[in-house]
Amino acid sequence: MAARTRHTDIVVAPASTRLRTPWTRTTDLGAELHAALTWLRAPGLWRRVLPAIRAHLSAAPASTAYAFTLFITWWTLRGLGEAAQHRLILSASTNLYNMRHNPLQVLVASAFWTDGGFPWNTIVSFLIVMAAAERWLGTARWILVYSAGHIGATLLIITGISRAIDANLIPHRIGYASDVGTSYGFTAVLAVLAFRFTGAVRVAWVITLGVVLGLSAWEAPNFTNYGHICAAIIGLIVALVATTFWHFLDRAESLRRSGEHGGHGPEGDQGHSPEDHQGHSPEGDRGHGSAGRRDNRPEGAPTN
Repeated sequence: MAARTRHTDIVVAPASTRLRTPWTRTTDLGAELHAALTWLRAPGLWRRVLPAIRAHLSAAPASTAYAFTLFITWWTLRGLGEAAQHRLILSASTNLYNMRHNPLQVLVASAFWTDGGFPWNTIVSFLIVMAAAERWLGTARWILVYSAGHIGATLLIITGISRAIDANLIPHRIGYASDVGTSYGFTAVLAVLAFRFTGAVRVAWVITLGVVLGLSAWEAPNFTNYGHICAAIIGLIVALVATTFWHFLDRAESLRRSGEHGGHGPEGDQGHSPEDHQGHSPEGDRGHGSAGRRDNRPEGAPTN
C-alpha cells in the first residue's frame, strides 16, 4: 500500500533584526538607578567594589589610558620651573600662531596637557563619566566622537579668532595665548550621552547642558566658553546623524528579513491550495514517478 504523506512547512522565527550598534540601544535611567541602588544594598559590598571598579576600567581602556596620560603630563610639568612650564604649555597650545605653523602637532598635544595644578577633577571625570560613555559607545566610536569635538571646536574658534583679529575686534596678543586641555572633546562626548536615553530624560539632558554652557559663556564671554558651546553642538549633530542613520538601517533590515520569511509561513503560502502540498515528502517528493508525474491511483490499488 502506497503511503500518502503530507509535506508540512516548518516556520522558523526570524532572528532579531536589531543591529549591533549603540546608536539604536537606549536605556531607561530609572531602571539603571534602581539597579545601582539594588547593587549597593546587596550584602558583601566591600568585597564587590574592587572587582566592579576593575571591570569598569578594563571595559574602557581609552578613557583609563587618557586619565593616566594626564597624570604623567602633570607630573612632567611639576618637575619643571615656572618659565619652562609656560614655554611648554605655549608650544602645545592651539592658538592662532601655532595652528598656522604646526597645526597637527598642537591639535594632538594640546589634548594631553592641563594648565594649572593637579587635574584631579579631570582625571576623576574621565574614569567615571568618559569611561561610562566608552563602555556604551565602544572604544573606536568614543575616540571618534572625542576627536570630532576637540578638533572641530578648535577649528571653529581659531577661525573666529583669526577673523576677529583681522577686523581689529580683539587684540593681536590673543593669537599667542595658551590654550590646552580636554574640555572640548569632553563636552562633545557629554552631549552625545544624551542619546543614551530616550524621551524626557534626553530632552532634560540637552537642556541642562545648554543652560550650563550658556550661563558660563554669559558670565565669562571668552573663546574657551564659546568653544564648549561649539563642541556640544558638534556632539549633538554627530549623535543625531548617527542615530538617524542606524535606525534607518535597522528598519530596512527588519523589512528585508520580514520579506524573506513572509513566503515561508502559512501567511506566505497564498495562491497555493492545500492539495498542492499533498504527496510531497520531506525527503524530496518521494512517491512521484520517475518523470515527475503525480501518482493518482486510489489508495490500496495494487502497484506494478
